[in-house]
Amino acid sequence: MLKLDVTGGVARLSLDRPEIRNAFDDALIAALTQALRALDADDKVRAVVLAGNGPAFCAGADLNWMQRMAGYSYEQNLADARALAAMLKTLDRMRKPTLARVHGPAFAGGVGLVAACDIAVGVPEAKFCLSEAKLGLSPATISPYVVRCMGERMARRYFLTTEVFDGIEAHRVGLLSHISPSEKLDGEIDKMLEHLVQGGPEALAKIKDLIRAVSSGHVGDEMIEDTARRIAEIRVSSEGREGIASFLEKRKPGWTR
Repeated sequence: MLKLDVTGGVARLSLDRPEIRNAFDDALIAALTQALRALDADDKVRAVVLAGNGPAFCAGADLNWMQRMAGYSYEQNLADARALAAMLKTLDRMRKPTLARVHGPAFAGGVGLVAACDIAVGVPEAKFCLSEAKLGLSPATISPYVVRCMGERMARRYFLTTEVFDGIEAHRVGLLSHISPSEKLDGEIDKMLEHLVQGGPEALAKIKDLIRAVSSGHVGDEMIEDTARRIAEIRVSSEGREGIASFLEKRKPGWTR
């Protein structure tokens, strides 16, 4: 269901249902939520790569799961939806940097996984589709993350038309952070990871929280005061003091040793 490898401070977590294009059901959602929480709590892990085994990244919901949901009551559907929403929130709120490796198709909920990661690197030929409307459904639980990436205007187009688009378009609209030829994909990801593990672990977590705070509010006196408080707090932290000292002393900081 999931494969995990942790090497050199990088956790590579792969969806492992290639026979159904890594589609998820309630069991995979629960397993992925648990795995993400464990990785976030592991001090040895500095960054997380989310990938998919086989030809696809993630095809969205498992058809057998959807068939079961069709017979669920409203209360059962609400519980199911809350579990998916909690998994996406867990991924989005991880203290560690997260990177999606998109080597193949990402449809429906799979697009949500891509959007909830901090960075997404994909190949030009990858295919994306927000296909829910074709099934008479709505991309509700993934919408906060997808709209944040694509913006309202492009979300209106792709949520409503359910068009399939490629990696080049995904990069243009902000869903992918970077595109790379398939033969260079892992090399490009490794280069980004080299940069990510150089940052202070606490600093990276605080930066992620900072981005959430400043991207969703008005630039007024309250926000300005909040940003001043944040930098003052991190300057006097043990990690901040070590980072400044290592820079002045022309040595590597302790967290990179």
